Amino acid sequence: MPEHMASGLIEPDDVVGAPVVDDPELPCVSWKYRVGKRMLDLIFAIIAVPLLLPICLVLIVAIKCTSRGPVLYRHLRVGQNGRPFYLYKFRTMVTDGQHILRMHLATNPDARQEWMRQHKLQVDPRVTPLGRILRRTSLDELPQIVNVVLGDMSFVGPRPIVPEEVSRYGDAFGIYAAARPGITGLWQVNGRGTVSYCTRISLDVDYVKTWSMLCDVKILLNTLRVVAKREGAY
Repeated sequence: MPEHMASGLIEPDDVVGAPVVDDPELPCVSWKYRVGKRMLDLIFAIIAVPLLLPICLVLIVAIKCTSRGPVLYRHLRVGQNGRPFYLYKFRTMVTDGQHILRMHLATNPDARQEWMRQHKLQVDPRVTPLGRILRRTSLDELPQIVNVVLGDMSFVGPRPIVPEEVSRYGDAFGIYAAARPGITGLWQVNGRGTVSYCTRISLDVDYVKTWSMLCDVKILLNTLRVVAKREGAY
């Protein structure tokens, strides 16, 4: 089964959009966010695409040569104002990932508890050897530049979540949904996979409430440091 079906995700038309947060105290709903942040994303994309294209071509060949299946996969996520969109990544898992995950969780209570807490596994049996490298270096995220160009995502923003995670955000979901999800964000530069789920939500809310262009630039620079050191990635 394709990797984007690994979590039993529903189709975009089945996702109910969140109410728009029209709060003048939130910078993310101001004209500065709508115009300035979009311009910043497009400028970064124009700079990044020519630099990253050779790396992407090498990764495409490596993925095709090391495992069966498509090079890219798409994963349903919840975007700004609750609108669903497909997030793109380089494939890092085997194609029968759903079956492998189901069997692993059924026979491993610790893994099952970890999945329930974090919605991810530190040791995931579905991930290919090359996929582990791509994840630890965050190279699997490169195709999300396409999402940025399309306007589904930003370079910096809250972590993109799947529909099943909406309920875990509770009252904070309205604030989360006021912003475009980001390729990187406060979560990625403050522990990433080592922090609790509640902390991730708090970081997302803090980012939305205190957004500024300067904050985005700082997060991007810190992301380069975190990726270089492979902090919190798995």
